Amino acid sequence: MKTSDKADALLKLVKIETLLTALRLRVMATADDVAEDTGARDVAAWLAHHTQSSPKTCRAELHLAAALDTRWTRLAAVVTAGEVNLAQARVITRALDELPDDLDADLLVQAEKHLVEAAAHHRPDQLKILGRKILDVIAPEVGDAEEAKQLQREEERAWETTSLTFTRRGDGTTRLTGLLPDAAAARLVTYLDAFTSPRQQSTDVVVPQHRARAQAFCTLLEHLDPTKLPMHGGDATTVIVTISHDALARDRAAASVVGTDDKITAAQARRLACTAGIIPAVLGGKSEILDFGRTRRLFSKPQHKALRLRDQRCRGAGCTIPAQWCEAHHWRPWSKGGKTNFADGILLCSHHHHRAHDNRYSAERMPNGDIRFHRRT
Repeated sequence: MKTSDKADALLKLVKIETLLTALRLRVMATADDVAEDTGARDVAAWLAHHTQSSPKTCRAELHLAAALDTRWTRLAAVVTAGEVNLAQARVITRALDELPDDLDADLLVQAEKHLVEAAAHHRPDQLKILGRKILDVIAPEVGDAEEAKQLQREEERAWETTSLTFTRRGDGTTRLTGLLPDAAAARLVTYLDAFTSPRQQSTDVVVPQHRARAQAFCTLLEHLDPTKLPMHGGDATTVIVTISHDALARDRAAASVVGTDDKITAAQARRLACTAGIIPAVLGGKSEILDFGRTRRLFSKPQHKALRLRDQRCRGAGCTIPAQWCEAHHWRPWSKGGKTNFADGILLCSHHHHRAHDNRYSAERMPNGDIRFHRRT
């Protein structure tokens, strides 16, 4: 086939598919007797059973077929003629169905006509936006009030359908699957982007946005103030990690998170002990508690301010992350007797703070106070 013939064939085939689907919907709209004859719940259930199709898809098509057959006849005519595809028809019917029940009949006709005409020049996603604003076009005087009602309905529906599930994958990661109200999702993205934007300067490696946001989410959780969270188990929400003194000092074995089956490395426990709301319970040889946290384990707010004035930025060699985005790190590890004081503190961004506690790297203090990391061989 010539290029022009292929182009012509593709357009004609799409129209033929639309015409065939429109014909099937017309038949479905009047096929209640088929379901009754076989005892099926409705023709959508019957069709799904006999064609091994998705029941959800067949049900949606039956809903669209009924709407076109009994209510939106102008739209049905252009769909039957192949001038509006099914995706556009679904969006238009949904927009029309969501209009107020007490809206004047003439305004409903105007709304249907306007959206049908717009379908000639707009994709389904664009029609969805036009559909939400249709009252502003046909009845500006009621558009604002109805938009407020529609937004309230959407917010209520969003809150009722909100969900968040956690699925352990068995490889050290957990899959989060969530459905959040738009406002909450936008706020979360704002928080995460606040963490990720400056971090992009901390390494020459370009991190994909989805990974940067996931890492920022982990950092955000570490920076939550437990004292401002609801009481849990009789105390402010706190994570207690148990680890033997020998393991903490020598990077041996793993630390256990109290109340769960989770384990983390000794290096991770040491890093969390620097900044996060984590209480390390250091155990002796017979599991007796040698140290339950430490009064001055975390740097105080005045110390943080002093470190910011002194360091100005992350002290990882070549890093330009500003001080306000950095975390206070004990140059001499807290787990090895390091003191929480100004002289022993140094600011590191999240990237370099992780590296400082990664036993795959060694750290060298340079004359200018920066820290240079070297991959161990």
